[in-house]
Amino acid sequence: MSKPEAARYRTTNWKSYNEALKRRGSLLIWLDKDMVWLAARAGRPG
Repeated sequence: MSKPEAARYRTTNWKSYNEALKRRGSLLIWLDKDMVWLAARAGRPG
């Protein structure tokens, strides 16, 4: 017996979605000054 496929939801009302996220609470983002912002080239695209 196989596992049922997970439901996928698509946001169609972005304004309402963004407002709901704001009502949920604050979003805190930490940025590290010592972080390498640009990755070294790997020699191939992708």
